[in-house]
Amino acid sequence: MKILKWYRDFNELIMFQHSVFSLPFIFIAMIVSADGWFGWRLLLLGVLAAVSARNFAMLVNRYLDRDIDILNPRTKTRPSVDGRFSPTHMRILILLNALIFVATAWVINDLAFALSFPILLILGGYSWFKRFSEMAHLVLGLSLGLAPIAGAVAVEGAIPMWSVMLAVGVMFWVAGFDLLYSLQDIEFDREQGLFSIPSRYGSACTMFLARIFHAVAVLFWAFFTATAGLGFFAWLAVVVAAGMLAYEHRIVGRDFSKIDRAFFTVNGYLGFIYLFLIVADRMAA
Repeated sequence: MKILKWYRDFNELIMFQHSVFSLPFIFIAMIVSADGWFGWRLLLLGVLAAVSARNFAMLVNRYLDRDIDILNPRTKTRPSVDGRFSPTHMRILILLNALIFVATAWVINDLAFALSFPILLILGGYSWFKRFSEMAHLVLGLSLGLAPIAGAVAVEGAIPMWSVMLAVGVMFWVAGFDLLYSLQDIEFDREQGLFSIPSRYGSACTMFLARIFHAVAVLFWAFFTATAGLGFFAWLAVVVAAGMLAYEHRIVGRDFSKIDRAFFTVNGYLGFIYLFLIVADRMAA
């Protein structure tokens, strides 16, 4: 079953399960823009755009990081460095996903198409930044923070202020949990001279900044709720998100070996719970 094996290897390469971080916030923006259900056409186009954009970002990251990943015990068995995907194959997949994303944006509307090119530049920039700047964590956050703006553009053909508030919240949320995730590679990053905040400033500073980032995320999610004129369940979503982030910091603060649990489980559930509560809010309106 070569096709099945290729699919498993490709899924390992792009880590499709990480889509749980951005997809819920795309749909949140689309629901708020449409004040409810936005239609099957936009659902399919939104999923296609989100998946192709994320595939592009992950493929570029894996392609550019081959020289780093092969040296790191945690990443040396990735398909991008162990021979399962050659550099040529990865370049083809990068181009294919970029074309799918741009074509999908063109079908959605003119503004989506115009924004598709700078979005691809931002998505591909993360791997470069961590080689010369500690701001790479925020660049990764910005990459996922574009998701709700894209969702609003898909429905409205415009960028409402509330979508910017939601996006900034997502940016600091992602940057915060990326700081925590980077604690796993603190020694390796120091050895290789990579510019992560943990490797430059230590674990205590990283934990402090992650808490600040997540407090800012919650604050901007509150701004989003107020600016969009949402109701009780949307405010409940902000409170629940704050509680889940506090729980995440409690897990990591006690034991760094549980970073994966905090990263995947807590943050994965956060997005979908937030989406569920926004749906409930619109249904109750």
